Amino acid sequence: MEFFEALRDNPLIRNAVLAGLLASVACGIMGTYVVARRITYVAGGISHAVLGGIGAALYVQKVHRWPGLDPLYGAVAAAIAAALVIGYVNIRARQREDTVIGAVWAIGVATGVLFISRTPEFSQDIMSYLFGNILMVSARDLWLMALLDALVVGAGLLLYNQFQAVCFDEEFADVRGLRVKAYYLLLLCIVALTVVLLVTVVGIVMVIALLTLPAAVAGQFSKTLARMMGLAVAFSAVFTFAGLAISYQPDLPSGATIVVLAGATYLAVTAALSMLRRHRG
Repeated sequence: MEFFEALRDNPLIRNAVLAGLLASVACGIMGTYVVARRITYVAGGISHAVLGGIGAALYVQKVHRWPGLDPLYGAVAAAIAAALVIGYVNIRARQREDTVIGAVWAIGVATGVLFISRTPEFSQDIMSYLFGNILMVSARDLWLMALLDALVVGAGLLLYNQFQAVCFDEEFADVRGLRVKAYYLLLLCIVALTVVLLVTVVGIVMVIALLTLPAAVAGQFSKTLARMMGLAVAFSAVFTFAGLAISYQPDLPSGATIVVLAGATYLAVTAALSMLRRHRG
């Protein structure tokens, strides 16, 4: 009840809920593609590369006095760059993909640490991006999130058939003349934008969990990609809202609470369905 009272009276709580809902839409749609295409490890590399862009943007903003440079701009640039590098290597040299993902992962984190070391008095800022701080989302952040959300959702839905072909039957789509490589790179870039959205909610460390767990739960109840997307959006919104509500009164980290709730739900659903199948068998 305290949470709902705060939701009524506190604009920070309302901003947090709105941010969570915005992120949930993109998370459900693009998380479905990530799970279906089995590129969770690729998304992991992209998410950790984001730290380098955020660190660089914070350094320029604070040290060089450029207040108009939002750290999310740096996150977008780093995420897109990482997606293109990983995607290109996947297309051209599959046997080296894991190594390159590891390199992008490590370089992103190391670059972020280097920039943080040059702005030590602002290390708390970067911690909010590592572990999420949804309660500090500003109106400006919401507008930027809404823009990214519109781009992600629009592209994800408009290119539904193309992305579905890339996820499930890449060779057949290539034979039919679909530019599979180009659409795969585009898919990774849109996943990168989704990662940036989720960083605000749960942080870099836990972004992959929120990107994949709602879709994984939805996949247990879905036979089509479209239905899986709809359920994933709903699950993501429920996890985000419930996580905020549960964490409010005991003052727990909201991002961690959201991820624990999503993970526990996934494990419970998987175990329950497995037992049900064995019982029927």
